Amino acid sequence: QVQLVESGGGSVQTGESLRVSCAASGYTGSNYCMGWFRQAPGKEREGVATIDSDGSTKYATSVKGRFTISKDNDKNTLHLEMNSLKPEDTAMYYCAARMGICSATLEESDYNYWGPGTQVTVSS
Repeated sequence: QVQLVESGGGSVQTGESLRVSCAASGYTGSNYCMGWFRQAPGKEREGVATIDSDGSTKYATSVKGRFTISKDNDKNTLHLEMNSLKPEDTAMYYCAARMGICSATLEESDYNYWGPGTQVTVSS
């Protein structure tokens, strides 16, 4: 059973940086896609950044150039480095995964494993 656990959320000021991480367990295969999604109050969950096992990435337009997704294969950990944070980045951030051969997409329906989420709050 694949398990995902996020960490690293918190409260920051506009313009500051934050890194969230996701520890994955329960899968030993070499093909997978993982990503970060977020949901703000009153809004639908949206894709932020995703990566496949070859390292190909996809970013939402709103975060391109500010956020960087990366993975540590040795530690089975996914990271999201968030720079130049804005109040509109405030949301619950979720780690997601799909096992097997896949391409990184920002479509929520393409992922079938989810973490419980970690809150990121950016104040002005």
